[in-house]
Amino acid sequence: MRALTWQGKHDVRVETVPDPEIVNPRDALIEVTSTAICGSDLHLYDGVIPGLLAGDILGHEFMGRVVDVGPDSTLRKGQRVVVPFTISCGRCYFCEKHQFSACDNSNPVAKQDMTEGLYGHAMSGLFGYSHLTGGYAGGQAEYVRVPFSDIGPIVVPDGLEDDKVLFLSDILPTGWMAAENAGIEEGDTVAVWGCGPVGLFAIQSARIMGARVIAIDHYPRRLELARQLGAEVIDFEQTSVLEALMDMTGGIGPDAVIDAVGMESHGFGVDNVMDAVKQKVGFGADRGHALREAILACRKGGRLSMPGVYGGFLDKFPLGALMEKGLTIRTGQTHVQRYTADLLRRIGEGEIDTTFLISHRLPLEEAPRGYANFSDNQNDWTKVVLKPR
Repeated sequence: MRALTWQGKHDVRVETVPDPEIVNPRDALIEVTSTAICGSDLHLYDGVIPGLLAGDILGHEFMGRVVDVGPDSTLRKGQRVVVPFTISCGRCYFCEKHQFSACDNSNPVAKQDMTEGLYGHAMSGLFGYSHLTGGYAGGQAEYVRVPFSDIGPIVVPDGLEDDKVLFLSDILPTGWMAAENAGIEEGDTVAVWGCGPVGLFAIQSARIMGARVIAIDHYPRRLELARQLGAEVIDFEQTSVLEALMDMTGGIGPDAVIDAVGMESHGFGVDNVMDAVKQKVGFGADRGHALREAILACRKGGRLSMPGVYGGFLDKFPLGALMEKGLTIRTGQTHVQRYTADLLRRIGEGEIDTTFLISHRLPLEEAPRGYANFSDNQNDWTKVVLKPR
């Protein structure tokens, strides 16, 4: 089959690789009909996530048609399914609490890899996201093996085209969980750093939950998409974010803040320049300007939600502000399986639109061009969907 493989920093190639096979009784094989490039994929593309080997297949946002199943799968051949990026067994301590992204059984190399020492506990399995998360082949391919297929995939009605449901795999439930983690009450003011795909879905979700939303970014098209979702906007290249937020909230600050940026924050603040230099030379993994700014902006007694991905250690962290202001913080990889049924219903009823985000559709063979533009031209390339066939 054809698949997109990682070969090194800023070097991804579509190559012919062996077809996947059923390995375990709960497996299913999916013929991929749509897959997408995620902002988190750019962390791999930029070489800031360790644990990748040349030839690894990328991609964790995908859907398709079932072509084969193991004897214990609950899927049937021919069904259309969206597959969560989180691989979860459904039976461990965490899965039984519906904390699916904390699954204890889905990472087969967890006890040998570095994440247990780095984080105190090993990470769970993720599709196409390095050998730190199990080394699973990703979905930017013609076919993919889906472990624990009786737990993860959600069956999609044939009346809903791929574009409407593809993002149930990651960024839509991630944006929804980000808004949920912000503890939104009707009438709250919520500030969202980053109007990339997750940020835009967090904005859409927060609006549905009854919040006034202020969106922060510097790309004109992304800010315009945020406006279309009903958000007020701040261009951080034109305005002091902290001053603007104080003016817009009567000097109190937002009730909740959402960091949808993560480890590759933009900006020319002294802290971010220092972080960027350390990241370039491999001395540090994270650029945390947006997170620091969000903590300082949030009102006293407010809430911080952090869907943005961070991987290592961060210095210059305003721990004093976090403590003295009495902030509540909630973070984590998304418990996708917890949200998919409800979000699928909302999509089917027309309450949630996902297609507004898509800027480009490319054949899988053009995936390297898609990565390069999604990385370097984020104003115009807001979301790239790849078609393997």
